[in-house]
Amino acid sequence: MSRALTLFNKGMAAILNLLLILVVAALVLSITWGVLTRSIATAAVWISQKTGWEPWSWLPEGQAFWTEELALFLLVWVTLLGGAVAFQTKGHLGVDYFVGKLHPDVRRWVAVFSHFVVLFFAVAIFVWGGWSVVTHALAVEQTTPAMGWKAGHVYLALPIAGFFMVLFTIENIIETIRGVETTSESVSDLQDTQSEGASH
Repeated sequence: MSRALTLFNKGMAAILNLLLILVVAALVLSITWGVLTRSIATAAVWISQKTGWEPWSWLPEGQAFWTEELALFLLVWVTLLGGAVAFQTKGHLGVDYFVGKLHPDVRRWVAVFSHFVVLFFAVAIFVWGGWSVVTHALAVEQTTPAMGWKAGHVYLALPIAGFFMVLFTIENIIETIRGVETTSESVSDLQDTQSEGASH
C-alpha cells in the first residue's frame, strides 16, 4: 500500500512540477509583455511630443490591460502549488530545536502529530474550504475585472493545492511511523558517530 502510494505521489509530483514550470513561464511572459507595452507606449508618446512624428499608430497606447491581472493570478497559483511541492520535498521551515532534544521515539510521534495537524488544515481549509469558495464563485457567476474570466476557475488553485498537500502529508505520516523519514538531527547524529569512529 505504502509503496503504491509512494509511486503514485512521485507521478503526481512530476505532473505538479511540470505544471509549475508552465505557470512560472507564463508569469514571466506576462510581466515581460506588460513592461514592454508600457515602455514602448511611453517612448512613442515622448517621441511624438518632441518631434511631432507619429508612425506609431500600430503600437499599444499603454500597458496591455490584462498583463497585471494575469500576473497576479499566476502568482497565486505558483505560491499555492509551490507550497504543495514543499510538502513533497519536506522543504517547509520548522522550529525543531526542542523536538531535537527528545528521545528518537518521542520525536517520531511528535512528527506524526504535526503531520496530522497539517493534514487537518489541508483538508478543512484548502480542500473543503477552497472547493466551497470555487462553487460559490461559479454559482454567483463572479468574473475577474480585466479579463472577464470566471473567478471560480482562478480559485481552483486552493483545492488543487490542498489535494496535493493531502497526498504528500499522508505519505509523510506513513514514512514517519515506519521510521523511514530522516530528520536533520538524525543526520547530524550519524555524522558525529562517523567522525568519532574515524578519530579512533
